[in-house]
Amino acid sequence: MKRDLKHLHQIGLQNPLRRSLLALALISPAITLMGCGYRMRGMVDVPYKAIAITGNPSPPLRADLQRVILTGTDTKVAINPKDADLILEIINDTSGQEILAYNSNGQISAYRLTIRAGFRAYDTAGAEIVPDSEIYVTRDLDFSVSTVLASDAQKQQFLGVMRSDLAIQILRRVAASAKAPQAKSF
Repeated sequence: MKRDLKHLHQIGLQNPLRRSLLALALISPAITLMGCGYRMRGMVDVPYKAIAITGNPSPPLRADLQRVILTGTDTKVAINPKDADLILEIINDTSGQEILAYNSNGQISAYRLTIRAGFRAYDTAGAEIVPDSEIYVTRDLDFSVSTVLASDAQKQQFLGVMRSDLAIQILRRVAASAKAPQAKSF
């Protein structure tokens, strides 16, 4: 006990004023970020209470869209489009890879992974919120013949992160289009 007090005295934490200033120094960055409206990455402000995902998304993309909606917004996922404020229709969803580079032995040394999703969004009255659009994400992946299994695992990990990024971008597009003033036709 005596040793602990001596240690606190050596580092200057025995003084209540010093402890308060240290606590304030540690907490002030968080307070500053909260005061300027900072939100964690992935949070999207969607002005709808429920979104239905329709169309033809792959099961992994559907799962990522549902996860992003449920964790990154205050919106719910509706199973039935009649229960939704917004219908997000996935028109197509493709992924692919192309050879990016070869090594000096003529073996593949890098791939470019691509995921594309075509979509549109409209409300229950049929008013178009987002017209037919396409978003794609690409990542470059180094490849080594000596570590094929590790490269395959890394490829699957990249594809998972890319699908998650794609889902967030789709929701951000929906949020931006919902907030933008709609053009009125005369």
